[in-house]
Amino acid sequence: MAEGDSPEAHARDTVAAGAGTVDSAIAALVTGVARDHILDLTARGTPFDRDLAGGYVLNHEAAHSQPRVVRVQGDQAGRKIMETLIAMVRAAPSVQVMERVVAQELIVEGGRVCGLHLARLAEDGSISRAAALRAPAVLLAGGGSGGLYALTTNPPRIRGQVMGMAARAGAVMADMEFVQFHPTAMDLGLDPAPLATEALRGEGARLVTAAGVHFMDGAHPLAELAPRDIVARAVFAQTQAGARPMLDTRAAIGPEINTRFPAVAEACRRAGIDPTRAPIPIAAAAHYHMGGVATDAQGRASLPGLWVCGEAASTGLHGANRLASNGVLEALVFARRAAQDIAPQLGAIPAAPVVLDFPIGGVALEEGLVAQLRQVMTAHVGVRRTATGLAQAITRIRALQALHAPSADFANMCATALLIATAAHNRRESRGAHWRDDFPLPDPALAQRSRLTLAQTGAQMTEVAQA
Repeated sequence: MAEGDSPEAHARDTVAAGAGTVDSAIAALVTGVARDHILDLTARGTPFDRDLAGGYVLNHEAAHSQPRVVRVQGDQAGRKIMETLIAMVRAAPSVQVMERVVAQELIVEGGRVCGLHLARLAEDGSISRAAALRAPAVLLAGGGSGGLYALTTNPPRIRGQVMGMAARAGAVMADMEFVQFHPTAMDLGLDPAPLATEALRGEGARLVTAAGVHFMDGAHPLAELAPRDIVARAVFAQTQAGARPMLDTRAAIGPEINTRFPAVAEACRRAGIDPTRAPIPIAAAAHYHMGGVATDAQGRASLPGLWVCGEAASTGLHGANRLASNGVLEALVFARRAAQDIAPQLGAIPAAPVVLDFPIGGVALEEGLVAQLRQVMTAHVGVRRTATGLAQAITRIRALQALHAPSADFANMCATALLIATAAHNRRESRGAHWRDDFPLPDPALAQRSRLTLAQTGAQMTEVAQA
């Protein structure tokens, strides 16, 4: 979007941030159409910030070689893009929206996905018994797994259910060990943790301890703009040391934070903090999952009849460490590619509106068990990992799942948690967002993507638990 920038430069930054496991062909494919998608969103009403000459105002985010991230009101791009797309969906006569209905399990017959079981989510959080919906194609456009961790920037219900549902049906999963922790979640006692956008550091905000000591210069030559995994580990280390890491925006941004970054300013106000007068407490929080359901360049999963896009998919774009803001772009690109792949296979199929009859009764999700699962993941499968801790996590996750057997929702969460822990145990090196204290160096022989099915983890988990 900027003069002097190019898809090739964007792809190079993506590959560099991905720590040796990015699919370079996918990176070239995605960055090559980025401009088209931004112009399309603009034409459909997304109010991207513009300068007086009409050019796009661009943020400089971590590990990008130059400013290139389009913005809305400083930190409102995600919300405004969503509002634009939601309006398009609601206006489309061919789309039926069913709210407070959640996917539970895929229906697989003869090795092909041919529908799914849905349930209704009640106001009290309980989930009805499932009703079947048959379909000639299923596209899972879902979120990641951040809510599997005690501290996350993700919405509360994003807890790996989409990945787990596909895994339980037999889909091949990829890169499950690579969970990105955002280094500057605002540590204000809120769930989810509000995000102090990376653009703040792009504008010069500094990472300091509660005592005012700046700690990033010695961690990486790029200091605050180092790749996210490096910044996250530095922040985590300060938290572990009791130094209370903070983000200081006072000198670089000052009172303009209220108008240029209104979401950050509002979160601070809710917590009784004035960022123009004091630094913002931060912590490393689960933010984005590079892994997910393995898909090809058309968004196809390994199971015929199933396509996946969004954070629940693993396309090969992100490698071991996602480049900032590439997640939204990936979702846009592969949603379109999946739709274009599905349409010619099916043609126009007349269909009456779906009416589901949910059976009476259901099961309430035991939030106490969910809280225990989140604590296990944070303690043993988080920013820093060891073989001993991962083995403990695997044993504990299996035990928790057995305690809540009737819940498909919880089974999906546990499946994703097991895949993350098992893949992390298998990767005996440190690479990108995956850090092993017992294997702190990258192994050149392991510079490749990982693939795993839930069935394959069974024997591995048994061996680990017995070790």
